[in-house]
Amino acid sequence: MARFRGHPVEAIVPVAHGAAIAGIRNGELAFASPDYEWPIPDVCLSEYRAQRDAFAVTGSPALPAGLNLGSQLHYLEWLDRARFEQSTLMPYAQYWAWLLSGVAVSEVTSLGCHSDIWAPEAGDFSPMACRRGWAGQFAPLVSANAVLGTLRPALAAQTGLSPNVRIHAGIHDSNAALIAARGFREFSGQEATILSTGTWFIALRSPREPVDIAALPETRDCLVNVDAYGQPVPSARVMGGREIELLGARIDRPGTAGLSDVLAAKSMALPSQVPGCGPFPNREPRLVDWPSDPEEQAAAVALYAALMADTVLDLIGSVERLLVEGRFAASELFTRALARLRPNTQVFTASGETDVSLGALRLIHQDLTPSGALVRVEPLEADIAGYKEIWIARMGGEL
Repeated sequence: MARFRGHPVEAIVPVAHGAAIAGIRNGELAFASPDYEWPIPDVCLSEYRAQRDAFAVTGSPALPAGLNLGSQLHYLEWLDRARFEQSTLMPYAQYWAWLLSGVAVSEVTSLGCHSDIWAPEAGDFSPMACRRGWAGQFAPLVSANAVLGTLRPALAAQTGLSPNVRIHAGIHDSNAALIAARGFREFSGQEATILSTGTWFIALRSPREPVDIAALPETRDCLVNVDAYGQPVPSARVMGGREIELLGARIDRPGTAGLSDVLAAKSMALPSQVPGCGPFPNREPRLVDWPSDPEEQAAAVALYAALMADTVLDLIGSVERLLVEGRFAASELFTRALARLRPNTQVFTASGETDVSLGALRLIHQDLTPSGALVRVEPLEADIAGYKEIWIARMGGEL
């Protein structure tokens, strides 16, 4: 039997990004799964957007390219109606579950991820998804931790895994990070926010009170996710990791070198480095008094990331406590700047693993707790309030 760190593999829980779809027909993949950054022809996208439900119903803002799952479905049907209509649809995590087990299902965290096809308050497919007939094409809905069966015999033979390996339905990646964070006592059943950092920075708030979807600013990449138990989760996003990459700096490391020079020179990046998404989707990116020194560039980028994260947290009303997880939780300057910008919030990172793999594992072992402890982030000693004021002023004075 194949083993991992000396232990036999007993179960597989697929985890995948949102805004991704697959379809099967006659036991095979029916079409290539679209990439959410593939451009959709303007005429097709305009036709689709005329049919969308209101934001207050779906919690899904109108997003570019294929970031709304519904726009991908419309495009696939537009390209080849007959093939599309003969396909059984499922989110991408569940496609992998089907590939491993042979059982086709759907699951709510991916269906409710800025898709346009889910109504979070109703806990069901959106009116548009029903009108278009898409709701009836999706494989049956199951919980993320549902056991679909065991590994296909042919795959067991090819991989050396046991044919008794359980295959679970799987989950959307940011929601897996949310489940991992809820393993901490301070975040379980509490008013708290998780900031998951990677290609996307996604803030997911677990509120005490019911969510008022209509109150979220739809045009600023705010949305409502749905957690593994079907509960609405107010969220906001910025493509933080991609923006950092475009700015050409490595910030996922300890240290605050270059900070004092950046603050003195008021060197800064202005949004949006990735157009069309985030809290400033229509702003043209700009660099002001940009330094040539690599350490100063990294400091300026970390401050930019902190300012953008601070903005999305404000948009969803984040209060009390915040856990920063993912790749950029290792950036001392980013996390400490964020703690300085949010003096009324307890900002934490974690000393152990709190990533999507732990969240997936907690789906099947719900009493499992993270191996490490929460670490309170110490705010920067430097006062960056003036820097923030200049950043806002250079964007026209509005957040």
